[in-house]
Amino acid sequence: MISSDTIQQAKILVIDDESDNLLIIREYLNDSGYQNIQTTLNPHDAVGLLRNKIFDLILLDLTMPEIDGFDVLRYSKEQREKSGPIIIITARQDNESRIKALKTEGVRDFLCKPFIEEELLLRVRNMLEMHLTQKHLNQKVRERTSELENRNEQLRQNQLEMIERIGLAAEFRDNDTGFHITRMSRYSEILGLKIGLSPSEAELLMITSPMHDVGKIGIPDHILLKPGKLDPREWEIMKKHPAIGARILSDRPSKMGKSRKPSKLVKTGRIIALTHHEKWDGTGYPRGLKGEQIPLFGRIVSVADVFDALTSVRPYKKAWMEEAALDLIISENGTQFDPQVSQAFTDVFPQIIDIKNQYQD
Repeated sequence: MISSDTIQQAKILVIDDESDNLLIIREYLNDSGYQNIQTTLNPHDAVGLLRNKIFDLILLDLTMPEIDGFDVLRYSKEQREKSGPIIIITARQDNESRIKALKTEGVRDFLCKPFIEEELLLRVRNMLEMHLTQKHLNQKVRERTSELENRNEQLRQNQLEMIERIGLAAEFRDNDTGFHITRMSRYSEILGLKIGLSPSEAELLMITSPMHDVGKIGIPDHILLKPGKLDPREWEIMKKHPAIGARILSDRPSKMGKSRKPSKLVKTGRIIALTHHEKWDGTGYPRGLKGEQIPLFGRIVSVADVFDALTSVRPYKKAWMEEAALDLIISENGTQFDPQVSQAFTDVFPQIIDIKNQYQD
């Protein structure tokens, strides 16, 4: 409930070309405790006031010289949207004027001259109480909405941090503690935008691509960290990491026995983890998917991941030159890599190099 003090502090504008009317209305309002009253005889000045100030209530005469009350409302329409309701005050008795006034945006009531003091004060109070209550509720809604938005953003940031840490956990297991996932995720975003993903889709790709190798957590150290070439048996075990990653990010019952629905981020991360080692010609793993059977995000991350792996130092190899890695990606166009993604990588190669230089190990 809005207090009487709040109502009496409301900002009121009275527009009438007859000074006697203004004096009477001001006197009535002052005697009732209203403190912020502004009046004007000039309709042109009224337009300026409505354009530059916000009022909680407007009392407006219809019949004025040069421009009438309808003109005042029309000329100040755009700037008046934040102001409160309008009470029309007029000596006109014709129904046409009354109906036209009540159809005008912002007009909420109609008061005929000569005024009856009690009626004027009741209408003013009712309008202000309604407007200020709605204003108060709107402010509460905005505050609550802002709180929810801040909370959701905090939850989102926490989720992104957890995703990044999951990716980092896999990289630590792989003896790679540099900026691999940072570079690779930004390569993926640039590629996605070049191919035609929307900004929001490209952002989703960037956010979730760090989970691509999370399955390496399940690979034994003697295989994962082996400095030399893996033998056939070891390679078969290594090839299980996409499926392991998919299981880690799958919809699984919690310890309390309830199945939790994974978020869009986790679902997307699962797709990437499972498919980023598939090859365009069907010779990849773990499922041997071919061509467009491979989800687009997996095809994009495949190129980004290979380029960064080739151009980074590992315990078992030296870093390739960037141009040599680009040549390999071009040569694997249509075999290991999606031709569209391979071509897009070539097109954005200068940006790729900028990202690589920005996030050097």
